[in-house]
Amino acid sequence: MTTTDTTEYPISELLSDGITNTPPSFVRAILKAASDPDVTSFAGGLPNPISFPQEKLLESMQRVVAERGPEAFQYSATAGIPELRGWIAERYNHRFGTDYTADDVLITTGSQQVLDLLGKVLLDKGDGVIVEKPTYLAAIQAFALNQPVFREVELTDEGLNIDELNEALDAGAKMIYLIPNFQNPTGLTYTAANRERVREALTGRNIVVVEDDPYGELRFEGESLPYIGGTALPHGVVMGSFSKTVTPGFRMGYLLTKDHELLRNLNTAKEAADLHTNVFSQFVVYDYLTHNDLDEHLVKIRDLYRSQAQAMTDAMAEFFPAEVSFTKPEGGMFLWATLPEGVNTMDLFPKALERNVAFVPGEPFYAQPGAYSTMRLNFTNADAETIRDGIQRLGEVIAAAL
Repeated sequence: MTTTDTTEYPISELLSDGITNTPPSFVRAILKAASDPDVTSFAGGLPNPISFPQEKLLESMQRVVAERGPEAFQYSATAGIPELRGWIAERYNHRFGTDYTADDVLITTGSQQVLDLLGKVLLDKGDGVIVEKPTYLAAIQAFALNQPVFREVELTDEGLNIDELNEALDAGAKMIYLIPNFQNPTGLTYTAANRERVREALTGRNIVVVEDDPYGELRFEGESLPYIGGTALPHGVVMGSFSKTVTPGFRMGYLLTKDHELLRNLNTAKEAADLHTNVFSQFVVYDYLTHNDLDEHLVKIRDLYRSQAQAMTDAMAEFFPAEVSFTKPEGGMFLWATLPEGVNTMDLFPKALERNVAFVPGEPFYAQPGAYSTMRLNFTNADAETIRDGIQRLGEVIAAAL
């Protein structure tokens, strides 16, 4: 006879401190709210689906099945298939004059997994981690599970505030997390001079320097700039992804580092998490890259995003109140608007949704309570006419709030 225990035992008593203190993704909640097809959403970080090379990927899938056979469906090395790791290393060597090899590369399940692994490997409760102010909200979420102390450094039009950076470094930190190109959420890019000053501030410090660069190949204005850490600093880590250049659905990210002791520990953490990244997807991405001209494909994406960014900034200049300022990105997928103090964009969001337009309030992008009068807008997932119409409605909502 089976005895059923009907006593209520609260699961909250069993949860870890890390998960209890980690907020759910605010963007995911917003995307659900904005999923109505009648809503013009500037909220997500979605690449434009017309940029996905679907036919070419289908050809690669068929080739992989026919030519790779069981190898494409078998377990594989935690670090990733050597062919793809070698291709990534050579791509960076060609673009930046570095000397990476396949042994410097770890393939991950999206670049989000890199953040998770770095947090697990480096951060204990109370350890310092330096982040931009504001910064990528999913990085805050990934690191928060390990209960670190976030040390925010103001992000300016030039890059990091150097005085604040030095103060944060002196206070102590194991890792600094930066997005120097077309930063998420602001769309800002560090200048060459600021990158050099940041590098100088980090020189002589025992700290892991993480540069997240998912948008680096999406520059549609100006020239590419060198990394801050990369191979120039002992614990330099560069993060990349195929989500913005090929397809996000494969969840294919990676990191490059010359610090093989750090890499060995990241491999161990990944092995514990998922053994290895999807092998079939790795072979498909590699096949696509070797049978097609990625640079030719990127030109099409850049031209598309340039026109969409221009459509959004033109519309904002026309329809937003004069008191609202906004960034003008040189690439990537986002821009940042700042409203007058006293306007809380969290309160503005439901009012915008009533007008069938959505954005992301700025508050979740701050590790500590931040600027409530800011918002992030994505320009890559709507055509120019839809952008103009949506921005006009959002401008009316803002004007009413002012």
